[in-house]
Amino acid sequence: MTSTPASAAGGGRTADPECSPTGPGLWNIANILTMVRLLLVPGFVLLMFAEGGHDPAWRSLAWAAFTIAMITDLFDGELARRHNLVTDFGKIADPIADKAIMGSALICLSLLSELPWWVTATILARELGITLMRFWVIRHGVIPASRGGKLKTLAQGIAVGMYILVLTGPLATLRWWVMGLAVVLTVATGLDYVRQAVTLRRRGLARERADGR
Repeated sequence: MTSTPASAAGGGRTADPECSPTGPGLWNIANILTMVRLLLVPGFVLLMFAEGGHDPAWRSLAWAAFTIAMITDLFDGELARRHNLVTDFGKIADPIADKAIMGSALICLSLLSELPWWVTATILARELGITLMRFWVIRHGVIPASRGGKLKTLAQGIAVGMYILVLTGPLATLRWWVMGLAVVLTVATGLDYVRQAVTLRRRGLARERADGR
């Protein structure tokens, strides 16, 4: 008995490892981008504090690292959803990477006395609070990302990026207003998320009571 070549049995096609019955593997493009973002965090921090933390050249390199990290954040989630590359690792690592790069940037800027600590505390408290809120309502459903949330992320990224660069004159004034907008959106979207989470949990509990659980 002769065996049939694998290429013939599959109609001339080879198996796609990312479409295997066991699901996408760990080493897919979405997860790799997330890993790159995580690896950029320590490098970014070192660049921020190089030569005392106020050298324009080193800060420009830090801005480049921050920008690359933010760009990967735009693409890894979209790639994972579009090409069915969602993995347990990605679900955990992606939000950690997001908060790690933004949190490290805010803390570095405050340590360098370039950003008030209350701004850093407000943004980090919101992000941590929303993360805990997700766990609070996760068995009742998932709250989708809103336009306000996406705008908040964009405003934060632009504002922090402008603070990372050593700017003077009108641009230094402009970044203050952009950061002010980012803080307002951070608080407003956070409150809206709390409202949605409370509503979702109440509906979930009402369904459970109706089902006799």
